[in-house]
Amino acid sequence: MDETGAQTDKKRRLFARRRKGEPRSLKPLRMVFDELRNYPGHVALAFTALVITASATLAIPAGLRFVVDQGMGGDGTQLTFWFRVLLGIVTVLALGTAMRFYFVSWLGERVVADVRKRVQANLLRLAPGFYEVNSPKEISSRMTSDTALIENMVGTTVSVALRNILVALGGTAYLFYLVPGLTVGMLLIIPLIVVPLTVFGRRLRKVSRTSQDRVADIGANVTEVLSAMKIVQGFNQERREQARFGDTVERTFTVAKRRIVIRAALTACIILFVFGGITMLVWKGAEAANDGTISYGTIVSFVFAAALVAGAFGALTEVYGDLLRAAGAASRLSELLEEKPEIAAPDKPMALPTPPRGSLSFRNVNFRYPTRPETPALEDFSLEVEPGETVAIVGPSGAGKSTIFQLVERFYDPQSGTVRLDGIALTKADPAEIRSRIAFVPQEGVLFSASARDNLRYGNWDASEEQVWAAARAANVAGFLENLPQGLDTHLGENGTQLSGGQRQRIAIARAVLRDAPILLLDEATSALDAESERLVQDALEHLMEDRTTLVIAHRLATVRAADRIVVMEDGRIVEQGTHAQLAGNGGLYARLAELQFGIETA
Repeated sequence: MDETGAQTDKKRRLFARRRKGEPRSLKPLRMVFDELRNYPGHVALAFTALVITASATLAIPAGLRFVVDQGMGGDGTQLTFWFRVLLGIVTVLALGTAMRFYFVSWLGERVVADVRKRVQANLLRLAPGFYEVNSPKEISSRMTSDTALIENMVGTTVSVALRNILVALGGTAYLFYLVPGLTVGMLLIIPLIVVPLTVFGRRLRKVSRTSQDRVADIGANVTEVLSAMKIVQGFNQERREQARFGDTVERTFTVAKRRIVIRAALTACIILFVFGGITMLVWKGAEAANDGTISYGTIVSFVFAAALVAGAFGALTEVYGDLLRAAGAASRLSELLEEKPEIAAPDKPMALPTPPRGSLSFRNVNFRYPTRPETPALEDFSLEVEPGETVAIVGPSGAGKSTIFQLVERFYDPQSGTVRLDGIALTKADPAEIRSRIAFVPQEGVLFSASARDNLRYGNWDASEEQVWAAARAANVAGFLENLPQGLDTHLGENGTQLSGGQRQRIAIARAVLRDAPILLLDEATSALDAESERLVQDALEHLMEDRTTLVIAHRLATVRAADRIVVMEDGRIVEQGTHAQLAGNGGLYARLAELQFGIETA
């Protein structure tokens, strides 16, 4: 396997851990605790509240003991006093719990916010090639579901674990102080309670995850069918889709039945072991009280404390599983944080010449995409583009046209050969400086879920209001922007869904106008438009191309007749170049494409 193939294989393994399951180590959580160190004050307050609540919880059984032994059967003064003490303990518990909840929840949300910002900052540094081999949907899941697991761990799991450890240890010590003999019996009963609960709990979690997957299948089926309803009805496939949906629902029901059976058995175990164990303890305690060995207040206190200790041990068995899931989430997020960009500025980048000229040079360039290392996208490719020249790049699909743009913007580096901008090799310059000299208009105008103003200013965020409107007029888009309900402040919807294709494309052109870059890249900017929209967009492009070095990718040859030079590509190589008149008369690939297209158009 060559170096490129090895790198690709490494990237494909990036998400392998998620598919294999959770790690069996808590080491990945170190990343989370490193984040917590940034907030020592909040951690200290949360821990203080935790100690207060654990202490108050353990004080309740002691308070009950005094209520029974000294308050009941005596005068009303003692009863009132000890009930007031008990209410005071409950008040401290309530306030401490509120304090603990606030600070641990704050820490959970704060850590998640910091992790998300760090991950996003690193994702923005990674080259587009990373997202070819790693699904953006998978990455989005890490940013949402995985961070939610971490938030739950910091905001709930760790707090619950520490509280239950304190309650279990303190409660056990208190029980030994009360009745050592019964405490030994209780410690023997706890495993009989915890083990079945743990076994059934694991099976229930596994079946619950499967059940959730089946429910997700229902949602996916509904979304798929409803979004393609015209196709379903157009081909009379309603019955088939109904049957397919029915099969999905029945599979979900089958898994749900297994979950119900396990949950029923788990409930029976809880009732039998927990209440049965408490009944046995009360029975033994009552016999001891009748013998005069212990007081009835001690029995009440012991049973209450025993329930707290048993519950604490049971909760700790669940906590470890939650911590493992959080460790898996932390591990996956750490992978994104540790991913290094393949395209980065050198330690000492060379400055591009000022003022910019706009010349481009490709010399003996060979390039293969990381996802397709066996297929050359460009092979021994050489091309010189002079400042201010308009060069059209044509050829069949897969010829390597778009790859040229990818290399010019340094989204990728060639495996061999050099690409130069104004005489400087791109690998020796800062990618941000390179891209600041390039304006790009894609085949379909990509807009963001934001206002018209913000979409325009994406080309130059510091542009003034006058510059924004000037760019809009140059792109033939000012008229329709003025008629929007809130003008430039109108929200355009997700990916500009409120606009037509031509309007989106003209906004993309206005964005490129605002960029005011010496090099313009046009990737089939009018191919998806109707005749009227194409005319408006083409007029806007002619203004934009003035005094700029322009590379134009086009399948429709009618749009590139006026180019200074036409470069014809096939299989990653230049097979012809010249003007339209020259190439049309050569009888080569361009002539065949022109004859086909113009013949169809004039038929």
